[in-house]
Amino acid sequence: MKHVFFGMIAAVCLSTAVWADQMKLAVTTSFHNSGLSDILLPAIKEDLGLEVQLLVVGTGQALKLGAAGDVDAILVHSREAEEKFLAAGNGTHRREIMYNDFVFIGPKTDVAGVATATDARDALSKIANAAAVFVSRGDESGTHKKELSLWKAAGKDAGKFGSWYRAVGAGMGKALNTASGMNAYIMSDRASWLNFGNKGDLALLFSGDPVLFNQYAYIPVNPAMHGHVKNDLAVRLEAWLVSDTAKTLINDYKINGETLFVFNASTE
Repeated sequence: MKHVFFGMIAAVCLSTAVWADQMKLAVTTSFHNSGLSDILLPAIKEDLGLEVQLLVVGTGQALKLGAAGDVDAILVHSREAEEKFLAAGNGTHRREIMYNDFVFIGPKTDVAGVATATDARDALSKIANAAAVFVSRGDESGTHKKELSLWKAAGKDAGKFGSWYRAVGAGMGKALNTASGMNAYIMSDRASWLNFGNKGDLALLFSGDPVLFNQYAYIPVNPAMHGHVKNDLAVRLEAWLVSDTAKTLINDYKINGETLFVFNASTE
């Protein structure tokens, strides 16, 4: 009987050990709002016995969490900021995982004529020239950084805009809700827009310009900078994220028949 009892204890301990691995991953609100995390996380847990705790923030905040060693890895989408993060020694390397694109959303009446724009710069110029209400995330996220770079490319200084430009300092979901409530223009990643339920009188008006390409990359936090980070788990997760299983789940994830992300990770 004693042997049976200790055997049961050992089995419980073994089971606990199998499911005890946990790591923290900072991800962007656009990734989380897409709904893809609800598809990937259960598969990761089943395949690896790994519990991935998400910290859902903008890219800027995700990079700060990584630099402080508060997470084990980050999944973000702002190439220039990512390279600065790596140059400072905060990450071990950058691995591209998947991409989608940014799109311009606005009222179906389209008073600014964005739907007739020739490119992204023209789309923003039309909004500025019409002083049409535009909602900006204003939160240093990858989407916000991209928006600001596009305003600059269009010869516009967002810091000098009038009251028509509304920086809300919020994630993609809340910013979309604000735009819906104000019947305003907004730049969104395609995945968040497709998964957005409160569309109101908004519609996708412009997309397709190559400058709107939106790459997501995975970066493990550097254990040489923060000895406590779980680099072994971050590496295991990376191997799964570039696997055929992840490729299938990412490419097959659709809403109303539309693909939200395209897997483009190399297996090297």
